[in-house]
Amino acid sequence: MMKINDECISCGTCVDSCPVEAIAESGDTYAISDSCTDCQACVDSCPVNAIVEG
Repeated sequence: MMKINDECISCGTCVDSCPVEAIAESGDTYAISDSCTDCQACVDSCPVNAIVEG
């Protein structure tokens, strides 16, 4: 499953890229829920490479 690390700048770009709506705000950043299908669409959309396998 993918996760968002501390490099996240809270731009929200990943939210729109997720086809299963598995990304949401979580405090000051964003988090990926268990409904993630590992399609990795969010990885390509992140401008700071904050989305990694984990």
